[in-house]
Amino acid sequence: MTSPEPAPAAPDALTRLSFLLLLVLAALLLWPLLSGGALPSPVLVGGVLLVRLGVQVLRARRDERLRRPVGWALDLLILALLFGQLSRQPGG
Repeated sequence: MTSPEPAPAAPDALTRLSFLLLLVLAALLLWPLLSGGALPSPVLVGGVLLVRLGVQVLRARRDERLRRPVGWALDLLILALLFGQLSRQPGG
């Protein structure tokens, strides 16, 4: 008879925080589509993305398998495009 596989370990606090930030980001971006309301501030979206990037770097410092510099570079590129577009808006 085969022994049952051990249950997967519960995610740590930084992993839960990362998922929470993704949920906040999804809510910020989906709410205007579902409700027809105003778009969220690009600064708010960029801030959430920047905090999430920081959490990802902290997670990678604890676990070598989570080091993904290409993913970080893409996150930074998205942030640069977002803030670059924000700086070109009139009145911004």
